[in-house]
Amino acid sequence: MSETTTAPKVLFEITEAHLNTGLRGFPIGTCRTSAVSPELGVTYVGWTLEQLQNHPAEDVIYLLLHKELPTPEQAKAFKADLARRSAIDPAVFDALRALPPQGHPMEWLIVGLVLLGMTGKTGDYHEDALNCIARISTLVAAIYRLREGWGDPIGPRHDLPFHENFAHMLGIEGAHPVLPDLLRLFYILHMDHGGGNLSTFVGKAVASGKADVYASLSAAMAALYGPRHGRANQECLEFVKSIGASDPDKVERRVREILSSGGLVYGFGHAVLRQEDPRAKIQYAFGEKHFPDHELVKTAVALRQVVPPILKENPKIQNPYPNVDAVSGSLLTAAGLTDPEYYTLLFGWSRVAGIAAQIVDERHYPGKKDGLPIYRPKYIAEGQPARRP
Repeated sequence: MSETTTAPKVLFEITEAHLNTGLRGFPIGTCRTSAVSPELGVTYVGWTLEQLQNHPAEDVIYLLLHKELPTPEQAKAFKADLARRSAIDPAVFDALRALPPQGHPMEWLIVGLVLLGMTGKTGDYHEDALNCIARISTLVAAIYRLREGWGDPIGPRHDLPFHENFAHMLGIEGAHPVLPDLLRLFYILHMDHGGGNLSTFVGKAVASGKADVYASLSAAMAALYGPRHGRANQECLEFVKSIGASDPDKVERRVREILSSGGLVYGFGHAVLRQEDPRAKIQYAFGEKHFPDHELVKTAVALRQVVPPILKENPKIQNPYPNVDAVSGSLLTAAGLTDPEYYTLLFGWSRVAGIAAQIVDERHYPGKKDGLPIYRPKYIAEGQPARRP
């Protein structure tokens, strides 16, 4: 009896037109933690963000790592485990104190992650991922305090939930009482975004060469640092501020002026989604509940009403709706985090969990003793004629 084989499924046909396009839309692997759907937006292991938005941050971290939500007993044990891991070597703080304050917060984070690795890596991807996720709040809060000259880092409190502990370590004077819950929501909404965004791809590619979790995440944060990737929420806040009004009629006039002069409207559109980003919907609801009278939030809400109909006038625009960055900066400002230079740092604070979980998945891939192979895409030689001796 002869054996039969099934031909591999053709997922993508490569043409010359696909070269030098940043691998956009080109499938190169699988992702177990999250997906991005035109209809549902971002989902984590099949759960929509609407379903997860009220969960503790620790539960969603557990979901990305274990591919299921924890039972109450598992949740309690996992929270205690993260708390136990959260302290970092004082040598990290000493090294951070020596950094130049003019360095961008993301540059401090890139250095800080390498320092965490130098002082605490175990060499086990799963253990190091857990440690890094647990320690990232301590590190980021220390970066805030030391770079701004607010005083020494504040130690973690093991009795507090993940997001409340982070707010405690930040020690923001005059912060809105709802800041901890906003940080919890921000963290959950930004934790993961499929497998192919630049920072995640870079982190996994570096780890494929058997670099440790900390070095891989440092590289991922260098990718996130770029203005094309992680600084969108900062640009959106600057755009909201530039509108200078919250009355819908005035906002519409201002938006049309910007577009007619060749300017850009920030915070609208998405490469995959074809409807309003669920992450934006969740944040707008939070803002209308907690900051209904804050002028920047009111402006962001007015933009949500005004911009999509204007953008729909251009038939080339496939998604005129708000994305995750449209209102996040306004909410952070309203809650007391008023310096937008740190917003990408907060993005990195949350994204570490998703990238670390994906690194673990690829280094401990089922059926692959040594994990997935090293990333090595092919480049076609161009303009390099062979030179004969």
